[in-house]
Amino acid sequence: MSESSLPSGLPSGEVCIQGGRVVDASGDHGLLDVRVVDGAIAEVGAGLSPSAGATVLDAEGCVVAPGLVDIQVHFREPGREDAETIETGSRAAALGGCTAVVCMPNTVPPIDDAAVVQSILDRARAVGLCDVRPAGCITKGRGGEELAPLGELYDLGVRVFTDDGDCVADAQVMRHAFEYAAALPGAVLAQHAEDPDLVRGGHMHEGAWSAKLGIPGRPAEAESTIVARDLQLARRTGGRYHVLHMSCAASAALVREAKAAGVRVTAECTPQHLVLTDESCSHFDPVFKMNPPLREQADVDALRAALLDGTIDAIATDHAPHTAESKDVPFEEAPPGMLGVETALAVVLTTLVEPGILTLAQALAALSWQPARVVGLDADGHGGPIVAGAAANLCVVDPAHTWSVDGTRLASKSRNSPWDGWKLTGKVRHTVYRGVPTVRDQEATH
Repeated sequence: MSESSLPSGLPSGEVCIQGGRVVDASGDHGLLDVRVVDGAIAEVGAGLSPSAGATVLDAEGCVVAPGLVDIQVHFREPGREDAETIETGSRAAALGGCTAVVCMPNTVPPIDDAAVVQSILDRARAVGLCDVRPAGCITKGRGGEELAPLGELYDLGVRVFTDDGDCVADAQVMRHAFEYAAALPGAVLAQHAEDPDLVRGGHMHEGAWSAKLGIPGRPAEAESTIVARDLQLARRTGGRYHVLHMSCAASAALVREAKAAGVRVTAECTPQHLVLTDESCSHFDPVFKMNPPLREQADVDALRAALLDGTIDAIATDHAPHTAESKDVPFEEAPPGMLGVETALAVVLTTLVEPGILTLAQALAALSWQPARVVGLDADGHGGPIVAGAAANLCVVDPAHTWSVDGTRLASKSRNSPWDGWKLTGKVRHTVYRGVPTVRDQEATH
């Protein structure tokens, strides 16, 4: 793999993407060239001639699409740089086709302070290979009791507020957060919907497999009861609500009904919740432990249906790196979480597009322009149309290329990938962020 370092200042120079099938939110535009100058799309058309000295990217047989936008990742910086950093996480994201990500605030210290937000933004500008946006905490220290300074964080550009990793269990606190955030244009409260009393002591989905394995469970009702409560609060306050990593059929039904009633709600699910079930835990491998847990086939089927009918707006990875030492312990002692940002597109293409469950356009929508709209990144040039004058945040995807995941060779500092050893179809050949090719020629990696 060869990489170019992303400059801290404005990009310069010309890039010409030749011979790719251009697909964006407005449709499939057929085989076209895309010429990029100084960070913006200058021209889209057939048979374009690059200027002397331009960087030419071969897109023959590929799809040229808006860059992917992953609205739930954990890059662990600050405080847990042994598992991931903004540099390694953004490299993994760029390899996966992302031009923007939203980092969750369960760092050490948590992102509940303007100084922490600013430090992450500064670090991302210095080393990031994609646009790294921090989410802010809803409550101070993610303690669930006192609201974080939402206005101060908002003034620094934070638009997503969440205590992810923990649920805001106190209904009065969540109501106050909705009331406050409702006055901040574009702000959204994103909930890790798991009632802490119902999941206490549990380590996987509560069902037939947890009973068979003798592992205490986390019932689906722990999620759906919080979703139901929060939807009522969103309805009352007029606030925007987003369900993180939605995992069960009951939650999908609640969100579908609330959307029909005009509640300002969006939802995401992960590739793993769309593909894997709790049976994956049958070998006691901690790589398959996550919160919310992998659930039953009926839930997988319901999530797929919800994605198709628009109940679910986005596919987000919940990319959660952990060191080998922390995961190499008995299942019940291991932290929850799995890698995903580098492999998400290929997993979706292989398991959902190739079998005909989703079209390629539907997959790209859920991975790019729809999540960009959920968190307001469309206003900053992500997930937008591929037309002259638009920001050049793009990915070039070979949808037919097959490769096998080698967990030891992923860009993340950690190795806890549930897709290790899987043969996948679909490869990101190039990612262009702000007009700069940040990753190219992944053949050596894969």
